[in-house]
Amino acid sequence: MKLFIDTADVKEIREAAAMGLLDGVTTNPSLVAATGRDMRSVLQEICSIVDGPVSGEVLATTYKEIIDEAHDLAAIAPNIVVKVPLIEDGLRAVKTLTGEGIKTNVTLCFSPIQAVLAAKAGATYISPFVGRLDDVGHEGMELVAQIVEAYANYGYRTEVLVASVRSPLHVLETIRIGAHVATLPFKVIHQLVKHPLTDVGLARFLADAAKIPGAKPKS
Repeated sequence: MKLFIDTADVKEIREAAAMGLLDGVTTNPSLVAATGRDMRSVLQEICSIVDGPVSGEVLATTYKEIIDEAHDLAAIAPNIVVKVPLIEDGLRAVKTLTGEGIKTNVTLCFSPIQAVLAAKAGATYISPFVGRLDDVGHEGMELVAQIVEAYANYGYRTEVLVASVRSPLHVLETIRIGAHVATLPFKVIHQLVKHPLTDVGLARFLADAAKIPGAKPKS
């Protein structure tokens, strides 16, 4: 499974990349807006840090405008993936962009049927939003399982990118289900590393190490 970070904060991206576990980055208009910077400069800097896929989202909602904006985004760097909303004009645009060799990430997916349509259009990635489904009383990871099953049934090559991840449990279920990618907020990446027994064990080792003659364990 690949791990992406879901942020437009360059500092967070640099820190995650330094950990050696970062396979890519996803952004969205809300995340970019939080930086106070323009979309293009943010994506350019991210692409200079990360070799893997970097998703930048179009703001347009009509076919021609999506295509025009997608071309502008794709010109930023070779590893840009264009995020397109799961609407009719978006699917039409995905088909065109795929034919042009531009990678796409179809976003705001909330049903397995939507996911199949995106795959048929040629999407590189499909992004089911699990946390948002949980918020309204549905089981988000059940959607991921349905999409993985549907894609296996018909041999679709679109990768399942689990989005709107809220906790390590979402990541664990992603691994168990066999989805291709999980994109995580930076705080969830930190949570993946933590375990209380690791902390207790390390504290015990350090305490015992202090008893070793000549040893100078560091805190």
